[in-house]
Amino acid sequence: MPRNLTTIGFDADDTLWQNEQFFRMTQERFAELLADFAEPDHLQARLLAAEKRNLGHYGFGVKGFVLSMIETAIEVTEERVPAAVIGKLLAAGQDMLNHPIELLPHARAAIEDLAPRFRILLITKGDLLDQERKLAQSGLGELFDGVEIVSNKTAAIYADIFARHGDGADRAMMVGNSLRSDVIPALEAGAWGVFVPHGITWALEHAEPPLARPRFRELPDLKNLPRLIEELA
Repeated sequence: MPRNLTTIGFDADDTLWQNEQFFRMTQERFAELLADFAEPDHLQARLLAAEKRNLGHYGFGVKGFVLSMIETAIEVTEERVPAAVIGKLLAAGQDMLNHPIELLPHARAAIEDLAPRFRILLITKGDLLDQERKLAQSGLGELFDGVEIVSNKTAAIYADIFARHGDGADRAMMVGNSLRSDVIPALEAGAWGVFVPHGITWALEHAEPPLARPRFRELPDLKNLPRLIEELA
């Protein structure tokens, strides 16, 4: 095991299964519904500003996203948005909450390979009910030794999780598609941070790669994760 690594945490959305692409599809629908009131680029900028502003109120996930769409629709139409449009935005959100899970390539194989040798954790943020639904539908639940659904991901939160479920952050690794949420705060806590880009990343999750950090690694996909861990040994 690399430097006494005992615990590996995995992000969920866009690391183990598809997520952001459904937000993008709904944003396109949002732009279509409000095409008579604002240009797509302006509308998306206003929506992103609303999402950022509302994170402290609604947290991460579909419900906060839908409320931000409704708020933006009210703003850009100067409170003239038709009730039918609000109804369609709500329906779009319900579709997102009911969308079947699509596992990403190599997700199950990587976890099954590592589970016999390490404590495997799921560490994800977002709406509790939605994340529980996705985990249940993914078929991966039995492979995790612990599941943590948190409101945010910080160094302190990672330190606490790896202390409760493992042997501390210095003997842990976090794997995810978000530099801002999955990798950088895990590195700050003292863990390894493995970045697995998804290709579609929410604007508020962008960050510069922490290349100077000795425990930072980047992989093209999860297929290479077991090999990386062997190479670190």
